Amino acid sequence: MQFKSTRDKNVAVTSAMAIKTGLSPDGGLFLPESIPYVDLNTIESLASMSYNERAKKILGLFLTDFTDAELTDCVNRAYNREKFETDEIAPVYKTVDGVYYLELWHGPTCAFKDMALQILPHLLSKSIKKTGETKEVVILVATSGDTGKAALEGFKDVDGTRIIVFYPAEGVSDIQKRQMITQEGNNVDVSAVVGNFDDAQSGVKKIFTDKEYSEMLARNGFMLSSANSINWGRLVPQIVYYFSAYANLLKNKEINLGDKINFVVPTGNFGNILAGYYAKEMGLPVNKLICASNENNVLTDFIDTGVYDRNRQFKTTISPSMDILISSNLERLLFIATNGDDVKVSAWMEELKNEGKYEVTDEVKKKIKETFVAGCCSDAETLAEIKNVEADNSYVMDTHTAVAKKVYEDYKKATGDETKTVIVSTASPFKFADSVLSAIKDEITSTNEFQMLAELSDAANAAIPKPLANLESKPVIFTTTCEKDEMYDVVSQMLNLA
Repeated sequence: MQFKSTRDKNVAVTSAMAIKTGLSPDGGLFLPESIPYVDLNTIESLASMSYNERAKKILGLFLTDFTDAELTDCVNRAYNREKFETDEIAPVYKTVDGVYYLELWHGPTCAFKDMALQILPHLLSKSIKKTGETKEVVILVATSGDTGKAALEGFKDVDGTRIIVFYPAEGVSDIQKRQMITQEGNNVDVSAVVGNFDDAQSGVKKIFTDKEYSEMLARNGFMLSSANSINWGRLVPQIVYYFSAYANLLKNKEINLGDKINFVVPTGNFGNILAGYYAKEMGLPVNKLICASNENNVLTDFIDTGVYDRNRQFKTTISPSMDILISSNLERLLFIATNGDDVKVSAWMEELKNEGKYEVTDEVKKKIKETFVAGCCSDAETLAEIKNVEADNSYVMDTHTAVAKKVYEDYKKATGDETKTVIVSTASPFKFADSVLSAIKDEITSTNEFQMLAELSDAANAAIPKPLANLESKPVIFTTTCEKDEMYDVVSQMLNLA
């Protein structure tokens, strides 16, 4: 299977090349030339498989230039009990009120990014060899919190790669920050950026599309690639867990084969929910994909109106991984919804860059609304949802999952839709212990986030995840902070080019 660019459909590269380069030279995102179909018999067969077997089956439909042995190696290196605290890898938990939670946070960084970023380094390593690449690959990442640590953990000490992560100086939780600045590994670097996530993401994109800078790096034996969800190798593993969730419901006789279900996805950069859309287009029986946003509700407005407008106040919320106003992966959906009209997509992206907004056609609006529904909620509503679910179900959610649950309740009330629904749970509540504790306890006795882990453990009657248990005592390794226009210099310094 070949992969096209959203901004030039004449581009045709293998999956290995798409994974290696991350971003097309024209600034577009790679996506498959066609979407493979999975019939109900195949979906039924997934119910008796392990997560690894399901992953290999789905990945193989897209990564056709990888051998069976290569995919097996990548999958087994990524998903195992050494890295994940559950054999199921991505279990589905049913609460007393009949709501299902797809828990994607049992990996080494306690967030859903592990589901893709534990396998991406192995896919990339094999892609480098497949394409005959001799230069050292520099992974450049902008993070709103969870991607950075997951990427650092995935790529640490991987031969032939270096990884540099930029995070907003004031836009991540204390625990997220501590996870990154204490990262070990001989090929990792981390820097804070003065500003918000969009500043960091825009800076990384600017470096990626700077031809002159790329040529300079090439002369010094380096090439850039991405571990953000703009990389197809990051997106395709996410498709797997939608199929896996459905297979688990089948296995547990919660649904019958062919029954449609809803997924509610807390959404920032649009990659997670886009993976759900690919699963639906492949044949997974999905009724609605419900896009849940916090107060940075640019996606809610877009799905409701067809106007994408980032010209609004950026809000720092208690669900920081969703504090995003430029949702990069939406570009892939636009390409699909326009039947591959790269000219139109390029024009919209240019409008977004220059004017901060664009409006899609009525036809595209209609196409998107066939599958997507959107909603948003405030921080106060998020905390109230955590409290209500804990009180009614003895189930403790993080702040991102709570956004999804609140948006789902609003959707159900507005539509009366009783379709069985899976909430995509994207982080452990322990990653945001301060906010979660403030929701479920009247009084917090701890004075910092790390003490709050123990207090939350008592309140939730749950063990602190191993990756977080000893975080406070780990030594700080990275202390760099830069302005957004200094990111070039930081990359050059970290590569010993300046």
